[in-house]
Amino acid sequence: MTTEGVVHIVDDDPAVRNSLRFLLKTSGYDAATYASGPELLSQAEELRAGCILTDVRMPEMNGLELVRQLKAQGVSHPVIVMTGHADVPLAVEAMRAGVVDFIEKPFDDEALLTSIRSALAQNAATAGEDAEVGEIRSRLEQLTVRERQVLEGLVAGQANKAIAYDLEISPRTVEVYRANVMTKMKARSLSELVRMRLLVGKP
Repeated sequence: MTTEGVVHIVDDDPAVRNSLRFLLKTSGYDAATYASGPELLSQAEELRAGCILTDVRMPEMNGLELVRQLKAQGVSHPVIVMTGHADVPLAVEAMRAGVVDFIEKPFDDEALLTSIRSALAQNAATAGEDAEVGEIRSRLEQLTVRERQVLEGLVAGQANKAIAYDLEISPRTVEVYRANVMTKMKARSLSELVRMRLLVGKP
């Protein structure tokens, strides 16, 4: 069992909670489950160190509201949100509120575990962030004006078709620009690209 901390899983679907708990346990992580945001918040004062993995779309309290409540209660655990494709704009808003990553469904196990490892490591190591920001800014400077426009559309949670409409270009052309942006920014996923862009703040 890893000593890095506990992964606190928040999801209203018991099958999802059990599946994630099993995955984490078999991968060497300690895990705790909660059926809702309020249930987690009720234990906020005694929450064991680690990170929080929450669904973004839940009936009683969505992931964004949970993040805000956690901050209000002084809980500093890194938070990862799980989102369906239609909820990407909400996930982006959650990242602006302080979420460290979002995982788009359906996701593979390794992508989730990589995100969790990163979140747990964040508790122990924040040194080097300034250097990372500098490197990201350097990559941003390599983008063309059009690539920057496509990037801003992606960060805003827009689909390729919406970006194409706004820029008066074809969706296929947006796909080409998007691929160029991913390559130049050295981003392995949309969530990593969004995280990079949000990390540097205003352009």
